[in-house]
Amino acid sequence: MRHEFSEVLNDLVDYLLVGDIQLLDRFKHEHGLPDDLASEFTHNDSGDQAVREGVVLPLAGVDNLPYHIIFTLDGATPALLEPGSRLKHRRNGYVLQVEHRAVMVYTWRILQHFTNKTLGDLLARYQVPGRPIIELENGWYDVEVLGGAVVRDGLYEPAFEFVLTKRWSRGEAKDVDTGYAFSLRGYFD
Repeated sequence: MRHEFSEVLNDLVDYLLVGDIQLLDRFKHEHGLPDDLASEFTHNDSGDQAVREGVVLPLAGVDNLPYHIIFTLDGATPALLEPGSRLKHRRNGYVLQVEHRAVMVYTWRILQHFTNKTLGDLLARYQVPGRPIIELENGWYDVEVLGGAVVRDGLYEPAFEFVLTKRWSRGEAKDVDTGYAFSLRGYFD
């Protein structure tokens, strides 16, 4: 099964983030972190800890482009591995924990002022159809990240695909490179 979303933007910051954002809120409170999670994550090791514990999956080095976002589940063939697609990035070793039956793609800007109000506003905006959020069974997932270009309506579109495979036990993303650059500029033209 696949869930696809087009025209997803990164808010002029070279990051996209994936995860159960309500779990990130709990992580913030459990660790006594400030509302400026962006600064916290870039100046301390709490961001790396959040990645290791499956709270958030970061995509760094993302160009300022509209992206086609794909979530692939249940062993379906990834779109970026199909004939005609152009694969540039393929990274595995990520894990995500889901506790609120949803996984979303969101931008770095929410981390700059991560309060109950901004979180509530974001969740309200994501109720509109077409936002990059999927309903998912609670639990742990292994995640492979693919980046490249897919053909949609006869044109190549820059795309990121998240291939989620259910785990039956807790996972840890201990060997991922959180600074790996997922740049796609010029690759799909």
